[in-house]
Amino acid sequence: MFDAALRHIINPPLNMLGARLAAIGVSANSVTLTGFVVGLLAVPCIIYESYLLALILIVVNRLLDGLDGAVARQSLLTDFGGYLDIVCDFIFYGAIVFAFSFASQGNAQAASFLIFSFIGTTSTFLTYAIMAEKHKITTDIRGLKSLYYLGGLTEGAETIATFVLFCLFPQFFVQIALIFGAMCWITTGTRIYAAWVTFKRKG
Repeated sequence: MFDAALRHIINPPLNMLGARLAAIGVSANSVTLTGFVVGLLAVPCIIYESYLLALILIVVNRLLDGLDGAVARQSLLTDFGGYLDIVCDFIFYGAIVFAFSFASQGNAQAASFLIFSFIGTTSTFLTYAIMAEKHKITTDIRGLKSLYYLGGLTEGAETIATFVLFCLFPQFFVQIALIFGAMCWITTGTRIYAAWVTFKRKG
């Protein structure tokens, strides 16, 4: 919901740093993979309840996730780079929630519900992008991307805000996860409706 608005704030410093990294030969894919590894390091931290360290790793992961696109825009945007970025993002999102299911047995059902909810948001996001490419529908509202980004109530900014809340208030994981999971289903529903409106007359 807030991703497009936040782009105007975060893109200028990211683009500046991205230009410097590209100038010394750092590739966007290497930034993506580094961020992915850093993000996965948060998993054992969460399992062993080192929530502050996990929070730091999550924030670094997200900074690198924004930086890889900035590097790519200064060098070369590739289909594989866009593919790798999305795959790493979705695995990271699921891994963080999965880790909280191990941190406390009481988290397991809420974590399962949230991962189930992620299936709705990710599948509607990706299938819309496939159809948008088929019909040559484009947008740059979230910056120059390798594929169509369909918005919703729960996007990247809201997901990361939720992960921050998980780390700051782990005792309320269940409540936060259930609320965010419900919001994800609202996003899923609105994306299905958007697809129906957009594609119903396109064959």
